[in-house]
Amino acid sequence: MSPVATPQHRRPSLFRASGSMALASLVSRITGFARQLALAAALGLAVVNDSYTVANTLPNIVYELLLGGVLTSVMVPLLVRAQRDDADGGLEYTRKLLTVAAVVLLVATLIAIACAPLLTYLYLGSGDGHSAANPRLASAFALLLLPQIVFYGLGALFGAILNTRGVFGPFAWAPVLNNVVMLGVIGAYLATPGEIDLTNIRFDDPKLLVLGIGTTLGIVVQTLVLLPSMRKVGVRWRPRLGWDRRLTEAGGLALWVIAYVLIGQLGYIVTTRVAGPNSGSVATYTNAWLLLQVPYGVLGVSLLTALLPRMSRAAAAGNMTGVVSDLSLGSRYSTVALIPVTVLISLFGGSIGVALFSMGRTSEASAARLGATLAVSAFGLLPYALTMLQLRVFYAMKDARTPTLIQMMMVAVKVPLLLLCPMVLSPENVVLGLGVANSFSFLVGALVGQVWLRIRCGTLDTSSSFLTFGKTAVCSSIGGFVAVGLMWYALGGVLDGWPPVARAWVELVGGTAITLLVTLGMMRLVRLGELDPIWQRVRGRAGK
Repeated sequence: MSPVATPQHRRPSLFRASGSMALASLVSRITGFARQLALAAALGLAVVNDSYTVANTLPNIVYELLLGGVLTSVMVPLLVRAQRDDADGGLEYTRKLLTVAAVVLLVATLIAIACAPLLTYLYLGSGDGHSAANPRLASAFALLLLPQIVFYGLGALFGAILNTRGVFGPFAWAPVLNNVVMLGVIGAYLATPGEIDLTNIRFDDPKLLVLGIGTTLGIVVQTLVLLPSMRKVGVRWRPRLGWDRRLTEAGGLALWVIAYVLIGQLGYIVTTRVAGPNSGSVATYTNAWLLLQVPYGVLGVSLLTALLPRMSRAAAAGNMTGVVSDLSLGSRYSTVALIPVTVLISLFGGSIGVALFSMGRTSEASAARLGATLAVSAFGLLPYALTMLQLRVFYAMKDARTPTLIQMMMVAVKVPLLLLCPMVLSPENVVLGLGVANSFSFLVGALVGQVWLRIRCGTLDTSSSFLTFGKTAVCSSIGGFVAVGLMWYALGGVLDGWPPVARAWVELVGGTAITLLVTLGMMRLVRLGELDPIWQRVRGRAGK
């Protein structure tokens, strides 16, 4: 058998690989956001949406316990090493890994379906005055949504395999197809006559079936669309029974990752329990967090996905200088990309909520509360990206223990803050406190991770990262405050009397344009080196 092409034979530049994924992620996040808007319009931000949101989170939770995004980060270094060391390019090892994973995922799915009422009780309680969500409705949704676990897990592994072979596009574009399917499902839900009866939950309710089965169908399509790309890189999945000693190593790493996710779920359980008594708070918190992840998904995830195989190869070769170089590069690019967005969201978060969510069954007050939650938690965007990057460095070194310990510290800080929220905040503002607590935990994680990596790896080129942070923060702040000043001066009186949604759209579009233009101009003025590839490309196109 001829060796399968390994990443050494096709290694796109970091800028090109992350740039192409950024485009795919941008389309994915836009269509995903359109899906969330459609859901909010169709379900509102109240009991049905809260129940659906919790139920749709369950397959993600169980999948993360077994083979989620963090565990995929563990698998990438192992797959890279197999491709380097095995005569067949790691093909046999890959097939055995897929077979074991499929069996584990299938068993976990069956157990999760059998325990669906217990899972919803864990996150929502009995519903007797504790939660504004409906545990019985959430359990009914869960039975239809939990089969996603198998396809989520296999899709993540397919993506990891493609990424280690230098193929990033298909996995980045696959969620777009899922979002398109979901938009069609929401349309079918609206076209289905009747309403979900909250007093008499029936499993054969047509609207419940359309939304539940349709949501699962989207994940199935998202996974199966990757199979042609798998065949193109020479990986035809044929089940392989038997054991490889390296699977034992993968299992040991997996146990630490399972502990990582279990600790994280403690924080999420406390979040849903605190948010539950306030109608719409679970959906508000979830939508604000998803919206905050849009810029990270477009910019941060693309960068991480391209960097992880590089760091894994460097770590496998004992090249710690290369690992630290990629860590510094990722930190600086994340800073340049995400600080301007942080400033923009912090200043115009209220306008974002009202402009995007005031539709259908979502009231302007609920949309404004979502926007406020988004604004007060925006400071956690960059720390979140840096924490994820730091954890990938540990995984590249085949260390899954340290990320779990860092997660433990983050949750130890987060949980007391979550429990404090209903004691010091009014019921309608509890969700704002939850957002702040979540973001603050990532700030703690980024600081702890930086110190830990400094001890583990030695110098981390911290001075360059701080210089980039300082320049970017100053440029972005100037851009944001100039935008606020100009919008207030030019439109303050003009917009008086306008409908809130129209006013919010004007503020959002105008504020975004001014903030980004001024920020980019300032970055050019201070000669921010991380943007040189963009300026060079612009000059090249202008020359042509």
